[in-house]
Amino acid sequence: MKRSPVLRLKRGRERVRSHPWIFKGDVADVTDVAPGAAVTVVDSGGRFVGRGDYNPRAGLCCRILTWADEPLDTAFLERRLAEARARRAPGDAASLPALGRLVWSEADGLPGLVVDRYGPVLVVQCGTLGMAQRRREIESALERVLGELPVFNKDEDGPARLEGFEPAQGWAGRAGPAAVEVDEDGVRFAVTLGVGHKTGLYLDQRANRCRVAGLAANRDVLDAFCYTGGFACHALRGGARRAVLIESSPEALAGARQNLALNGVAERAEIVATNAFDELRRLERAGARFGVVVLDPPPFARSRTRLDAAVRGYKEINLRAMRLLERGGSLLTFSCSHHVSEARFEELCRDAAADTGARLRLVAPLAQASDHPAILTIPETRYLKGLHLEAM
Repeated sequence: MKRSPVLRLKRGRERVRSHPWIFKGDVADVTDVAPGAAVTVVDSGGRFVGRGDYNPRAGLCCRILTWADEPLDTAFLERRLAEARARRAPGDAASLPALGRLVWSEADGLPGLVVDRYGPVLVVQCGTLGMAQRRREIESALERVLGELPVFNKDEDGPARLEGFEPAQGWAGRAGPAAVEVDEDGVRFAVTLGVGHKTGLYLDQRANRCRVAGLAANRDVLDAFCYTGGFACHALRGGARRAVLIESSPEALAGARQNLALNGVAERAEIVATNAFDELRRLERAGARFGVVVLDPPPFARSRTRLDAAVRGYKEINLRAMRLLERGGSLLTFSCSHHVSEARFEELCRDAAADTGARLRLVAPLAQASDHPAILTIPETRYLKGLHLEAM
């Protein structure tokens, strides 16, 4: 095995034996190495810790891919992809779900790589320079592990800019369809490749969307921060009398209209193109009541410096939503900000309930779909938290 450059940790940085992130402040010294290249990580005494990708450009300068003394070569990559596939489908590739996440970054031992499946298409997202430089290897390994599915690259601008590479947008090799229709437990969604947030859908909310379908029969439903209407479509297909969808993004609302029409439920849907905070206040003043309210906002806290403001924002929308619930109604409320812990999120919801005088039963804690696995020692992989509350 070719000897890789070495990154030596400062004394006392033992956290990296169980967590893959190394920040510049953790580093004592590092061999001269090209950005994105693999380094061998050793402790202050020179003992082997792991091997990962190094990028001096970012504050999070190294992500460990393995704690074993093994090369980060094509065989390693293919093995990790095969393990990720096996976690989601114990059989062969043919048994994989037609919709879902196949690789979830650190949770699958491939920091900086996300792979999602949308029917006949794979969507790949590289979030680190090291993964971006392996792009061709990844595509080849995916074909060997999953078969000949067309691959669409959809990197996000923010991580690419931070890591110092040009984000890839478009087909790798042969082109696939410009858009696909996928089935999520009987609800159809249209996905235009390369358009919208994430890789096409918020796949992490799949189980929670299905939960809403089971609560919605003969009820009025409010889907705030609705994006492309996933919760509302499930609710209406589940028998809701009507659904009110609140969203400020014209692009997202175009997708919502398309999905509502695709499922034949548009006549029972009301779309409100405005700021959700303002509309929640207006609905409260108007005395509106709903049997199901869903709050699935974007991350309010993208950094720790925004945490206090984020908590105030989450508390306000939950307070408004609690006042809109009819007796026996359900509130499904979420935060995808990993800086907001589960305990902090529950605390702010408790404070909102106390301020409104609402009596709410905790039906269940809610989390991301099982194909977005969480690692106990990597809390960042458990980013989506939620509560299913019932008005008493």
